[in-house]
Amino acid sequence: MRKSIHLAMTVLFAALVLVIAAKTAMAQDPVKVDPKHYKVESENDQVRVLRITYGPHEKSVMHEHPASQVIYLTDAHVKFTLPGGKTQESHGKPGETSWAPAGKHLPENLSDKPLEGILVELKAKPSKVKPAETK
Repeated sequence: MRKSIHLAMTVLFAALVLVIAAKTAMAQDPVKVDPKHYKVESENDQVRVLRITYGPHEKSVMHEHPASQVIYLTDAHVKFTLPGGKTQESHGKPGETSWAPAGKHLPENLSDKPLEGILVELKAKPSKVKPAETK
């Protein structure tokens, strides 16, 4: 009887740890935690393309992205709060692009105008594509 109770408790504990880990991992995806500001426009095995829209002075929640490239569609003045509390400001003009390494942040639109951009997130393992044959 003791062994079966111990086994049941061990299995229950392991299942609980897995559920918590899965929720934590999902909770950092901006599309899941902040669908008001992030929408998937396109996705394949190499990239995920997000449309970003923030109203004036709107703030997101802490989330993370893989390495990515942003294309600004409007003027941008954004403050990023990092997990340790440090902040960074970023500016962009329509048509400009900016590279961002993978990381966590909490963005805030500091402008009096809406912010819009396209974010191309790179996936960890690109698929193997055969190069085009030349003649």
